[in-house]
Amino acid sequence: MEWVKALHVISVIAWMAGMLYLPRLFVYHSVAEIGSVQSETFKVMERRLLRGIINPAMIASYVFGFWMVFAGWVDISAGWLHLKLAMVLLLTVCHGVLAKHTKLFAQDKNTKPQKFFRIINEVPTVLMIIIVIAVVVKPF
Repeated sequence: MEWVKALHVISVIAWMAGMLYLPRLFVYHSVAEIGSVQSETFKVMERRLLRGIINPAMIASYVFGFWMVFAGWVDISAGWLHLKLAMVLLLTVCHGVLAKHTKLFAQDKNTKPQKFFRIINEVPTVLMIIIVIAVVVKPF
């Protein structure tokens, strides 16, 4: 169980690192001139981050998390787990939104201003704080 838990935490850290960095790239990409070397570099960075780190880390987080649940190592009736799962679902939605914007930037079709991405950059942080409090403090 301890190995699975460790791998879950490692996967979540990698997922969160990417989820915090990708919107920051969008902040700078949104002001880069379309077709510029800078814009093309951001496209490569965003694609590699999403496909090489964020997507695999999310999948691994789910695999190891469900492993713990289905192995019976977590009480599925616990309120803190329900809160955590709800926040993970929102984090997954956020992941999808970021993936969509990665595709739009790749096609030079971004219409969102820099401020939008600055705000979006805070969403994973808030969700992470709620998840960590739910898991560590177990308020329910």
